[in-house]
Amino acid sequence: MRKIKVAIMGATGMVGQQYIRLLITHPWFGISLLIGKKSAGKPFGDTVEWVGEYDPPSSIKQIVVNELNPGVGGADIFFSCLPSDVAREVECEFAKEFAVVSDTSAFRMEDDIPLLIPELNAEHLKLIERQRKERDWRGLLVTGPNCTTSGLAMALKPIDDLYKVKKVIVTTMQALSGAGFPGVPSLMTVDNVMPYIKDEEEKVARETRKILGRFANNRVAENDMQVAASCNRVTVTDGHLETLYLETEKKVNVAEVKKALSEFKGLPQLLKLPSAPENPIIVREENDRPQPRRDRNSGSVPGMSVVVGRVRKGLDGNSLQLTILSHNTVRGAAGNAILIAELLLKQGYLEK
Repeated sequence: MRKIKVAIMGATGMVGQQYIRLLITHPWFGISLLIGKKSAGKPFGDTVEWVGEYDPPSSIKQIVVNELNPGVGGADIFFSCLPSDVAREVECEFAKEFAVVSDTSAFRMEDDIPLLIPELNAEHLKLIERQRKERDWRGLLVTGPNCTTSGLAMALKPIDDLYKVKKVIVTTMQALSGAGFPGVPSLMTVDNVMPYIKDEEEKVARETRKILGRFANNRVAENDMQVAASCNRVTVTDGHLETLYLETEKKVNVAEVKKALSEFKGLPQLLKLPSAPENPIIVREENDRPQPRRDRNSGSVPGMSVVVGRVRKGLDGNSLQLTILSHNTVRGAAGNAILIAELLLKQGYLEK
């Protein structure tokens, strides 16, 4: 099988670096272009400030970064982890001709743009037919959610299917890598917690309702659950931890909830896509798990499983409490986008 050529827009950032790490040995995709703005014209190895233990091979370091130009060509899929203001200017230009899978917030809430977690709402890809018709595109644009939304929506889906979730109150403890590089100044984070992340709480609420919404008549009818989020930045490198309280229409059974979470599968598991973990949700029984340092790389595809623990009843029979952990730059960003691209390929959306 000929490898599909892919490009990474915003390759020098923290999420761009995760794309490179995940794609370098991918069985279906091969990196053909690295695209940047300030880094254009320079070898990737000379311009990137690599964060973390992974060191890319010399073949990647020697690639000269291309300018951010929709006419560049040279790839079948363009992954975008650009700053949102830049993405707003260029992603639609690329989508006129190419498949674009974006991690940015620029177009997530547009009516004709899928906001996708492949295990949860693969049917929303049908919006592509509408966007191609209405926008006169030969390509397409699909977005992934905010990194905090990813773990929350994944845990909510099986519970909502069982009991119909009415209200969600979530408090997040978000890793430093979610702010990018160089991120939050060290003197603001050491011995400290930052109890505010700009626009984050609104994104979590709106995106969760869209992802868990129902596709009908070429539109997504948002889920009507109420979502209230309080988002905090903490001194953890990777892994967003969230404590969740929810209320449901039907009486909850804790054992049934754990079973539904641990047995949950989606279309990527049925199709055996390369980036799909065998268990997208892992349930821990220990009182003190999940923990970011110990559990963020859990699962058959490290970092792609959401880990849930401390599942217990809430204030009454129609409420529940639990703790969620997701790897914010893998499941919450690059890994989810690669899984979207695998699904697009498998379902024929890359055939023009």
